[in-house]
Amino acid sequence: MLRRQQMAEQEPKERITNFNEVALGFTEEQAIEEAKRCLQCKKPKCVDGCPVEVKIPDFIKHVANGDFDSAIKEIKSINALPAVCGRVCPQETQCEKSCVLGKKGAAVSIGKLERFVADYERSKGMEVHSIPDFTGRKVAIVGSGPAGLTAAADLARMQYSVTIFEALHDAGGVLTYGIPEFRLPKEIVKAEVDYVKKLGVTILLNSVVGKIETVDELFSRFDAVFLGTGAGLPVFLNIDGENLNGVYSANEFLTRVNLMKSYRFPEYDTLIKKGKRVVVIGGGNVAMDSARCALRLGADQVTIVYRRSEEEMPARAEEIEHAKEEGIIFRLLTNPVRIIGDGKNWVTHIECINMHLCEPDESGRCRPVPTPGTEHKIEADVVIIAVGTSPNPLVPRTTKGLDITKHGTIIAEEDGATTRRGVFAGGDAVTGSATVISAMGAGKKAARAIDEYLKGK
Repeated sequence: MLRRQQMAEQEPKERITNFNEVALGFTEEQAIEEAKRCLQCKKPKCVDGCPVEVKIPDFIKHVANGDFDSAIKEIKSINALPAVCGRVCPQETQCEKSCVLGKKGAAVSIGKLERFVADYERSKGMEVHSIPDFTGRKVAIVGSGPAGLTAAADLARMQYSVTIFEALHDAGGVLTYGIPEFRLPKEIVKAEVDYVKKLGVTILLNSVVGKIETVDELFSRFDAVFLGTGAGLPVFLNIDGENLNGVYSANEFLTRVNLMKSYRFPEYDTLIKKGKRVVVIGGGNVAMDSARCALRLGADQVTIVYRRSEEEMPARAEEIEHAKEEGIIFRLLTNPVRIIGDGKNWVTHIECINMHLCEPDESGRCRPVPTPGTEHKIEADVVIIAVGTSPNPLVPRTTKGLDITKHGTIIAEEDGATTRRGVFAGGDAVTGSATVISAMGAGKKAARAIDEYLKGK
């Protein structure tokens, strides 16, 4: 009861040569055995830890009984993106963290079970058994990322006519352009997006709100607007040398790899040539994704530079472990000071200094402080900066009455209501860079608030 079923994975030496998914999923037998570990608590704390409120024991009970159809039906009644959640949601810090079994052994593998039933449904063919009769009220969603897709699906089920406006040429937001193929295959995202479409949601691509029309102009055709525009504006270090050739933001790098299909090299071009030395600055999931992509694109050596220790790294433990298995070098308690070029505007190395940790800062993590006399160099041909993002200012700048913080995030209540009547917002556009599942939770809350707003409550 205290030991988990172990999911099969590609071996490290094999997986660094391809972009195929690393984790291979449970077999039916494994899924049933894992589900039988669930204690079916009368007051399940795991549900309290789920931002999208999935009735976890209920769907797991169906899996334990081998009734996978009922399991996915249970999940889909609440969560429109289970195949995504099962792969990229940090269950270890949310639902699984609250699992009673986790106090004495290993928590139930809730995320892996969710992934299993979602993949089971997709293998059979995803169906929508009933399309809602729409009330005639219309809602515009700006952005087709996890917040926008979740809000759209919930509002469609509430019988609203929903249209999503997506700036890029593929739907999915960060699910499409930000998360690599080996963690979240594009066919999975496409299938989840297609399911939302089947609910009656219209998705308009290449539609940049703030350029083709403003939020104010949308109100001539829609009764409410939800802003799920994410945080796609990269943050830089503001150090010398960031304008050299070979320096990229993680946003640009991952967008080229994912949305512009560098992972299908040589069919599509790649930023990394064989023999290159790549340095990734940062310690979050985006840094891990960038480093692991660079390795797969042919880099000889990939190094992650992070100014705190591994204990403070915001990346998932699973992603850190995978990166280590694949041979990525970690230079911890190290901070870049300057990026140096060769005189022809190309990167040659980074000047760094060692750090030591003092008392916690405002984030709750130990504050890194430079250690005098420890300056050193790290050779590099390519530098990828993965230290965070902020919201694009286009929509707030073109929307009357929409207040933002000094960091550019939209000011919104817990339910997503903004300072502009009829406009709701959620996800990274409100919180800054956060997790996929937190954005989905915000989309769900906003959908309920929009429903109450349109009903005059």
